[in-house]
Amino acid sequence: MEEKGRVVCVTGGTGFVASWLIMRLLQHGYSVNTTGRPQSHSSVSGSTRDIGFLTNLPGASERLRVFTADLENPDSFAAAIEGCVGVFHVAHPLDYRNEETEETIIDKCIGATLGILTACVETKSVRRVVYTSSVSAVMFNDEVEGGAVLDEGWWSDVDYIRNEKFHGGSYYISKTLTERAALEFAEKHSLDLVTVNLTWTHGPFICPNWPLSVNSALAMMIRNEYQIQCFPNMPFVHIDDVASAHIFLFEYPEAKGRYICCAVEITIDKLYEFLSTQYPEKKISSADYCTNKAIKLVRFSSKKLLDAGFKYKYGLEEMFDEAIQCCRQKGFL
Repeated sequence: MEEKGRVVCVTGGTGFVASWLIMRLLQHGYSVNTTGRPQSHSSVSGSTRDIGFLTNLPGASERLRVFTADLENPDSFAAAIEGCVGVFHVAHPLDYRNEETEETIIDKCIGATLGILTACVETKSVRRVVYTSSVSAVMFNDEVEGGAVLDEGWWSDVDYIRNEKFHGGSYYISKTLTERAALEFAEKHSLDLVTVNLTWTHGPFICPNWPLSVNSALAMMIRNEYQIQCFPNMPFVHIDDVASAHIFLFEYPEAKGRYICCAVEITIDKLYEFLSTQYPEKKISSADYCTNKAIKLVRFSSKKLLDAGFKYKYGLEEMFDEAIQCCRQKGFL
């Protein structure tokens, strides 16, 4: 039986962040509507065909409903949102292989987000939307000096990203423009919306596929040299803290605007030292090639989130230990 006022929607439910968030929402007593891509996308990682890991969660049989929806069809999310008091918009396409043009990705992300927000306005039951963004919408700006501590007032400059030709640039640009569009829409339509700017999300996972952020975090351990070159500074947050932050900001009455979510920061060289000491049996790859000079070393402030009363529970050691254990259990390591 659904408890009135406790039904929320999570978009992109088969993904790393969304699936863990669904698990925690169910544990908090919420009824959850979630969305997955149509069967025609079954060859794509995280399709709706493989949802047993969600439907078998404790409480799922009574309080989880799975709807088919696609970012390419924004209207398809309306049924999942109808009657909900909250929406956690997590779904976002990942295209690091540049299989789609930047314009296509941007149009898809913004179009889907505005369609979802329109449904939130029209259903009249939604009291708050929590949008999952990224610090990639914060950190890429030519005016940022190396060593700077960035807060929610900073925005990435899409022209700077294009000019520097950063790997993953289309993702950084789409996250920046989509977050801006969401905040502008919310202000125009008096919709209560907060955004969570995530750093590198790490730790265990319940989805069947190896999440890209976890794979990248373990790059030195699996000798994925290409992934290691991305950032000179690694800002981490545990997946459980990510889910907790989303729920906290949904429930916190005074939440407003953007919130950076970053628990631990470590330079790539220090990370090499940490992993070499913590896991000597792994013979961690040398850090000689680990700095991408094009990306400035910056830090991120979680002061706004912490001042609101949120507390991080997990440190770097727990993130890596739990991620490695999970990967072993799933046969990835």
